[in-house]
Amino acid sequence: MRNQDRNIIILGLIVLATILLWQAPFGRYALYPFIILGTWFHEMGHGLAAMLLGGNFKQLEIYSNGSGLAIHSGSLFLGPIGSAIVAAAGPIGPTLAGAGLVISSSKKKNAKIALIILSVLLIVSPIIWIRSIFGFLIILVFGIASTLIALKGNDRLIQFTAQFLGVQAWLSLYLSIDYLFSAGAEVGGSRFMSDTSVISENLFLPYWIWAGLIVIFSAFVIYRSISYVRKH
Repeated sequence: MRNQDRNIIILGLIVLATILLWQAPFGRYALYPFIILGTWFHEMGHGLAAMLLGGNFKQLEIYSNGSGLAIHSGSLFLGPIGSAIVAAAGPIGPTLAGAGLVISSSKKKNAKIALIILSVLLIVSPIIWIRSIFGFLIILVFGIASTLIALKGNDRLIQFTAQFLGVQAWLSLYLSIDYLFSAGAEVGGSRFMSDTSVISENLFLPYWIWAGLIVIFSAFVIYRSISYVRKH
């Protein structure tokens, strides 16, 4: 069997197993750590986008129910457009991160580099931004585990880990689909506008259209990522 075919089969099995676990009564408990990781991807997307646009990424909150909050301050480059970009970076962030991990898995060296970069972010982010003890511990454990795999694991384990984490990042969008198509949600006991509502407020069109566009874009990125792995 060609490496490309094996990689596609493994990707498919990871997606299928994850979806089946979500449907099982105990599935959410088994996948709970990865739900928290998906929240981390989402909130880091907001925070890093704010930094790139001249804002100050102050802190990141992750709550035990799987919700999270990225707090940033300061004026953003491009004004309202910048605010819309930061809002969109949350739901799009996991898709792009997942695509990077899955694409890297097509080559052993690239998979190791991608896993090391992810490990650094997972270890650094609790120290700099995460203020909740719960989020600090969960994300730090992920960082330590991925570092050990990147440095000590064999090539197949490293490639599988990159694929597995990439798929979990992709599928985190599915778990937040209701939030994406809503006007707002409760986070940490307070009511906040949804990301798509923030985009709508700063640009134009209803929030549900932006939600649909984000889903379409994410599906396209996932499709192109799988096509890349299949070809390479």
